Amino acid sequence: MADTQAFMVENAIKARCSSRVPFDSERFVPDRDLQRILEAARWAPTPHNMQNFEIIVVDDPAILEKIAAVRSSPSETFLRENYQQLCFSEDELLRRRTGLLASMFPLSWRTSDASPGDSKEMQHSFLGFALQDSPMLLIALHDTRKRAPASEGDLLGVMSLGCLLQNMWLMAGALGVSVQVLSALSEGNTEPMLHQILDIPGYMRIAFACRLGYPRAAPGKYLRVRREVPEFTHYNRYTRQGS
Repeated sequence: MADTQAFMVENAIKARCSSRVPFDSERFVPDRDLQRILEAARWAPTPHNMQNFEIIVVDDPAILEKIAAVRSSPSETFLRENYQQLCFSEDELLRRRTGLLASMFPLSWRTSDASPGDSKEMQHSFLGFALQDSPMLLIALHDTRKRAPASEGDLLGVMSLGCLLQNMWLMAGALGVSVQVLSALSEGNTEPMLHQILDIPGYMRIAFACRLGYPRAAPGKYLRVRREVPEFTHYNRYTRQGS
């Protein structure tokens, strides 16, 4: 029994993936499935059970349209640091076993000296490019008034937001609902606009947002890589890899 449960959990973890394709704007996530995703969020572990999050479900087309119209040019910091994680061939990605294929990003983001002003694809400068016709957004808010005891920088509280995301993502996957996490909604130049549109109080920060839905067409497969267990595991003491 335990082996069967472990196998199911392992498969769910390995099957979890980001859906980077347009969603069918006319196909909505059933409320029963949404409630199960939110129930999974409810049971996310948080330090001292402080439950330092709130979730806004956005499925009103008028509000989604307002969000899509928000200008959101990527920052120079994002473009520079994103470029450092890119691999320009599958062979390079297989060799490094970390990062993403450059082909998954707009052409104007794939140069070492890219800057927000260089983008020729103006549609990439609006949140609508990130939303891709999603019929639903979940926006997770971090309640900054709550902090784990003796946790400088509230590292434990931030970790719990990751647990929140993982719980929702795994449940959505089990229900056949596609998910993509969107970091653009929490960037410095867009978050204030989202606060206005959604009436978010100042002490709440957008931790992350994720779009939920069903792809218009079968998503293309992309290469997914991970380091092997021996490459990141250390027993009894830290040993430098390759030293």
